Amino acid sequence: MPLTAEQSAALVPQDQRLAQLYAGSCKACHTVQDSLAPLTGNRTQWDPRWALGEDALLAAAIQGKGGMPAGGQCFECTPDDLKALIRFMAGRDGATK
Repeated sequence: MPLTAEQSAALVPQDQRLAQLYAGSCKACHTVQDSLAPLTGNRTQWDPRWALGEDALLAAAIQGKGGMPAGGQCFECTPDDLKALIRFMAGRDGATK
């Protein structure tokens, strides 16, 4: 069963730096169903995207896609940060509630 927006909003990256980057940029859209962004931790929404490969997801994050601005408006994020944030949001990395 897919996560609700409330369950998604409760997820936080375990790494403190990533948690700060996530809270400052990604969380605003990736925990709001109406944003059309795939909800953090919702494998039902992320699995088809994940199937495209991490390189494709990173390129979309860097360039922007649909309503998502380039870099997700994370001005401090390095490509490695974006990779880690994508893994977290796609449910492929550790999260705490």
